[in-house]
Amino acid sequence: MIEIDLELCTACGRCVKVCPVDAIEIEDEKAVLTGDCISCGVCVSACPEDAIEPVIQTGEVGDLSKYDGVWVFAEQDSGELKPTGPQLLGKGRELADKLGEELCAVLIGKDVKKLSEELGAYGAEKVYVIDDEVFENYSTEAYTTALTSLISEYKPNILLYGATHLGRDLAPSVAGRMGLGLTADCTDLSIEEVEGRKVLLQTRPAFGGNVMADIVCPNSRPQMATVRPHVMSPMELDKDHEFEVIEENIEVKGEAISTEVIEVMKPEGKGEIPIEEADVVVCGGRGVGTSEEDFELLRKLADLLDGTVGCSRPIVEEDVMPKSRQVGQSGKTISPKLYIVCGVSGAIQHKVGIKDSDYIIAVNKNSEAAIFDVADFGIVGDLKEVLPLIIEKLKKIKES
Repeated sequence: MIEIDLELCTACGRCVKVCPVDAIEIEDEKAVLTGDCISCGVCVSACPEDAIEPVIQTGEVGDLSKYDGVWVFAEQDSGELKPTGPQLLGKGRELADKLGEELCAVLIGKDVKKLSEELGAYGAEKVYVIDDEVFENYSTEAYTTALTSLISEYKPNILLYGATHLGRDLAPSVAGRMGLGLTADCTDLSIEEVEGRKVLLQTRPAFGGNVMADIVCPNSRPQMATVRPHVMSPMELDKDHEFEVIEENIEVKGEAISTEVIEVMKPEGKGEIPIEEADVVVCGGRGVGTSEEDFELLRKLADLLDGTVGCSRPIVEEDVMPKSRQVGQSGKTISPKLYIVCGVSGAIQHKVGIKDSDYIIAVNKNSEAAIFDVADFGIVGDLKEVLPLIIEKLKKIKES
């Protein structure tokens, strides 16, 4: 809900224009609530006099039996489903079965109804579709308004997001608007009984990945979590699986969106692809060196394989590469088709982040390095001698 300070209100009417559910009107030269506010908060940022404040209600939500269903926010980009949706549906099926509840997916975008077929095939029993031009490009305000409207109407028990750039922006925005709990960057989810009721146990790395923390939000509904990509596995595709599509018409007025998308820029080269989306990742650790020049060989190899370059935690700590390139439990969990790891000793945090790679090739001078325990192929040697040989061989193959 929101509160309007009538002493500050000047009846300018901006809140009326942006309210997506027409819950505000001007009466006696003051803005007043006349309908069912959905706590979307767009009027808060629209008010030039700071006369509107959100009232965040936390703690007990009342009758928990009203909240039912495991929901997955299925992220899409330009009409293509992102991998996190099917991955989360796989885990969602397990959670829903333990609770005896329905598994549902949420799709928001423009011309995205066709994607519901794929979500149904991956196990969703219901797919909620919000399809409108205003959702063509992601906007925090528009997507938050749409999702909070759905939550207010249908009251899901659990809502999961991928811990992508979009998910990490949307989930806390929804949590803030509705006064909900949220656990970020989870690596595991399960159902546990706490104080006589079943709750979502959310597991995530803490203290730099050195310990795993179990978190519950027993009094917050829906229970929300963002989950790292690739730590969950989708179910097998079943095109005969029956499901229901529920189309929702949620109006978000242009005045409610404070940003405008001028241009969507895609990565120009393979090397700019996020490591969690790449088919081939060439990763370097402290054994490579601690300067950008030391990683030049890895970049050449990655380019030849149409891949991208990642790094271990010490390289980020040395400010050689950004955190977004860090592979491992305290960085990104990845599942490429080919993972080439050079100069990385193989700490448990790193191995956890790469365990779902199809093939792992390790290069290290130390024959006793722990990284060889998880490698499909291992090369013991100086990477500055080994990589040039591999690069030369690949060039000859490409030229032939």
